[in-house]
Amino acid sequence: MSSFVVRSVRADEWRAAKELRLAALRDPVAHLAFLETYEQAVGRPDSFWQERVQGGAEGATGAQQIIAEGPDGEWVGGLVVLVEEPGTTDWTGAVVEQRQGHIVGVFMLPEHRGCGLTDVLFDAALEWAWRAAGVERVRLIVHQDNARAQRFYRRVGFVASGVVVPLGGGSDDSGAEAEVEFEFVVERESHP
Repeated sequence: MSSFVVRSVRADEWRAAKELRLAALRDPVAHLAFLETYEQAVGRPDSFWQERVQGGAEGATGAQQIIAEGPDGEWVGGLVVLVEEPGTTDWTGAVVEQRQGHIVGVFMLPEHRGCGLTDVLFDAALEWAWRAAGVERVRLIVHQDNARAQRFYRRVGFVASGVVVPLGGGSDDSGAEAEVEFEFVVERESHP
């Protein structure tokens, strides 16, 4: 693992960022982890990817995209930390109550899972959130059925906050309960 580099993306690396996102959206559990489909993402114009990467590139203050790069230059995983400001509305429509980080887009290629590289990504994400963004709290949202992700998040210090986010609202046509996601958080004082 020492041959991997974990770093923020550069604004001109939008093509690699696009390819990593498309790989994530082809993952068998993508429907549990991401709010867009492969078909939606692959159809987006280059300008979308350029703007997206520029907004989270090194030196950006409102977001940071952090990747794990192999010795051959291949991007094997990544995530994004968004800064949410109080009074703004998040993707669920809820009003953000405090300035906080929000980790999204977590993905690691299957052949690199379980080796500790995702831990290093999270360490870098929290370091950026605490030091560069100056937030005191970081959150993420995880699907009720994504047990693997929930175990990992707990292991790296996140705890369920009790906030439940319904997906699609109500029950479906069969009478089954709607799917939900859970908010997990870590406070700066609880994570060195």
